[in-house]
Formats: sequence, structure tokens, C-alpha cells
Amino acid sequence: MPEGGDTAFAAAVAGVLAVYNNTAGEQPWRQRWYPVTNLGATGVLLAAAASRGLTAADLGLSPGQVPAGLRWAAGPAGALAAGWLALAVTPATRPALADRRITGLTWPQVAYQVTVRIPVGTVLWEETAFRGVLQAALRRVLPGPAAIAVTSGVFGIWHIGPTIAALRINGAGTGAGPVAAAVAGTAAAGVVLSWLRARSGSLAAPVLLHLTANCGAALAARAVAGARPVPAGR
Repeated sequence: MPEGGDTAFAAAVAGVLAVYNNTAGEQPWRQRWYPVTNLGATGVLLAAAASRGLTAADLGLSPGQVPAGLRWAAGPAGALAAGWLALAVTPATRPALADRRITGLTWPQVAYQVTVRIPVGTVLWEETAFRGVLQAALRRVLPGPAAIAVTSGVFGIWHIGPTIAALRINGAGTGAGPVAAAVAGTAAAGVVLSWLRARSGSLAAPVLLHLTANCGAALAARAVAGARPVPAGR
């Protein structure tokens, strides 16, 4: 039977994550110091997990778990990369990549995105927080499928604010329907990432797939934008 402290810790992590990105996400200070801020948050969350007795193995961070994680994610990541390439080279599907958050950037700025901001500020932080700490904490108090469902649901909630901002920048509707659809899609992606984490035993698996998703999207969007960037809609 789980201890009361385990339940409280899992609930606290879920609650903080549900609120954090939707309140701090668009603050100027966080946008300016995004990788540094999120790297610091990663350290704080790992320290909190350690205080509750969660080990590196519990979090999927044991070095010995990495090879299995990479093997599990190699196929899905390769398929996703091929999908981005197919979207970029097919004229009919190129408009789907027209994200002004990326098409308004120069190539050096995109290089910063895919080498620093996305890997450190987004993927490392989100995978540690969700598939690492939250999923491990929930696994102490819930069956595996329920832990995955809750982790993925909170991952969807985490993206409400960023989804609204992205839709606004791209001139799309920001009503309840488009936002709910995008958040549901993010939660579904979270299920895949959490399943990979559970099956592989390693955080390396969701990290690799998440990197492929975000970096691939950025590179494909900028590639199809052509030599002349589209002005950002801010």
C-alpha cells in the first residue's frame, strides 16, 4: 500500500506542472532565459524526487538503461523523421509546416533552437518532469496504465497556454475547439512517450522521440519557408 507521503508528492508534482507552464510560459523573463530557467527547474525537481527516495533507475536515468531506450525509440524516431521529410518535399503538404514561430527566424536562430533551446529548455526539462519524475511518482501509487493516463493528461494541460499562443501567432482560431483539439493531440503524444518510457525502462526513449518531433518540425518549417523568412506575427 502506498504511503500518504507518496500520494501527496505525486499530487503536488502533477499540480505544479499543470499550473507552471500556463502561468510562467509567456513571461518575458522566462522567454529570455528559457534554457537556463528550465535547466534550473529540472535540478529542483530531481532534488525533490531524490528527497522522496526516487532513484536514478526509478526515473529512467540509470546509464545502464540508455541502450535499451535508444533501441526502443530508434524505429519510431526514424519514422517520424521520414514523415517530416515527406511533408517538406511534397508541395501539397508544405502549408502544414507554415509555423510563423519558426519561419520568421534566420538559419542561425534555428540552429540555436535545435541545439540549445529545444534540447535543453524543452525536451530535457519536459521529459525529466513528466516521463521521469511524475510518471515514477505516480507509479508508486497507481497501476501502470493509470500512471501513464494521468501523466499524459497533465502533459496535455501543460500545453494549453503555449497552444493558445501558437494559434494566435499563426492567425488561427483560439476558441475552445481548436485549443481542445491541439491539447488532446498533445496528450495522445504523451501516451506514446510514456509508453516508451515504461516499456524501455529508460528516459532515453522518450527523449529521442521528443527531440525528433520538435527539432524535425523546426527544421522542416524553416526549410520550406525558403530564403526569405515570413515575418513573425507578434
